[in-house]
Amino acid sequence: MQPATLCYPLRGEEVLLIEKKRGLGAGKVVGPGGKVEPGETPTAAAVRETREETGLRVSDPEKVGEFTFVFGDEPRMFVHVFRATEFSGTPRETPEAVPGWFHVDELPYDEMWEDDRYWLPHLLAGEPFEGRFAFDADGEELLDRTVETGVSFSDRGPVQDI
Repeated sequence: MQPATLCYPLRGEEVLLIEKKRGLGAGKVVGPGGKVEPGETPTAAAVRETREETGLRVSDPEKVGEFTFVFGDEPRMFVHVFRATEFSGTPRETPEAVPGWFHVDELPYDEMWEDDRYWLPHLLAGEPFEGRFAFDADGEELLDRTVETGVSFSDRGPVQDI
């Protein structure tokens, strides 16, 4: 299963999202993120991917969630989810994404992965969560979901730096 990250920079009542240009989820509005490279921690990957996709340099992102994506019968990704309130730079379009700030009360859920509506509100509230989301083999339809809130990552040992 591929380890991956998502990182959501927050500015007051706004969150930075991107419209993906390529790869898994192309055309969808998502948080910056991507694969964890060999030898890289999820935190370092979240910082790197956010910079590569948006131009922002986040510092000290806070891990608030983790979940598994399943497509068909195959677990596809284990995702470490971060939020960041400290960052520098100005978002800019990159070869991978078009970034934009969205008010937290006006998120474009109809343009996002279907699972986002079940866990993103917990991230925005700073409430730790974990989940499992099962899609059909094409990733088009959410078939099953579980979300548990109030989890404590520190109680489970070190952050899963796969």
